[in-house]
Order: sequence, then structure tokens, then C-alpha cells
Amino acid sequence: MLRAATDLNYRPNLWARSLRTKRTRMIAVVSSDFGRGAVARVIAGAQSRLHRKGYLLALATVGLSDSHDAAHLRQRGVEGLIAVDRDVAGEIELPVAAVELGYVMGSEMSTEDMTSWLVALGESSADTIIRQVENDAIPRRVNVDAKMPAAFFDLPAASTDARETA
Repeated sequence: MLRAATDLNYRPNLWARSLRTKRTRMIAVVSSDFGRGAVARVIAGAQSRLHRKGYLLALATVGLSDSHDAAHLRQRGVEGLIAVDRDVAGEIELPVAAVELGYVMGSEMSTEDMTSWLVALGESSADTIIRQVENDAIPRRVNVDAKMPAAFFDLPAASTDARETA
């Protein structure tokens, strides 16, 4: 049977599978600014981890100001939400992994340590949301934190503010 599938170049239809399993394996990311380098690095890390775990990443630009916006995401099959620098309503009824980058706002850091840290933060947010989704956790918000690299504190523009909030 596997040989026939290989010979015929069979690819499972994920939408058909989702009808049977009632799972889409789709996670959405919302952010206040997808164009910021720091946000893009977090999303890249999340996408990489989600892909390896068999999940699909979707970018969402809905307001998330009320339960109607969350219902819109659920109707499209979104099972969880990664919020990068974005407040989400308390009544969203979806698992949420929240990543706060406010302390990185002052400057777009390009150090190798900072880039690696932001990607790792994205991977950590993906792991957090996958755990919630796969365990059928009661929808809640989980803040994702990661230890900042020492190089961040060497940057003059942000070091004082970051140490006070860390």
C-alpha cells in the first residue's frame, strides 16, 4: 500500500483529514507591526518550529478587540494564537502565547546574539502554544519569556530600560 502511494505520488489532503480529526493544526500570529525586524525574527522561529511539528502558521490582522474577532479566527480553523507585541482581549477563547518585545522597541538590534535570541523566543512561543492546543487546555494567555543574551545589555540605547524591566 505504501509503495502504491509512493508510485502514485499520493499526498494526503490535510483539509479532508481535519474533517475527520476536527483539528486543523493551524496557529495564527498577530502583531502590531509585522514589518519590524524583531517581530519578523520571532515569527521566523515560530514558523520553523510549527512546520517541524506539522502545524501551519497563518498571519492575522484582525483587531482582536472583542469576542467577534476571535470567533472569526475559530471559524477559519485557528486552534491557537501567538501574539507578538499585541494585546488580545481576555475573552478570546483561544489558547494564546504572548510575546512582549516592548523593551526591544528602542532599536532594531542586529547582533548575532540578539537575532538568535529572537528566533529562540519564536520557537519557545510555538512550543508553548502547541502544548496548550495538544493538551486541549482551557483557553488562556501564557506569557513567553526567554533569557536575554548579555549582548543586549551592551547596547547603549536600550540597556538602562531593559535592565529595569527585566
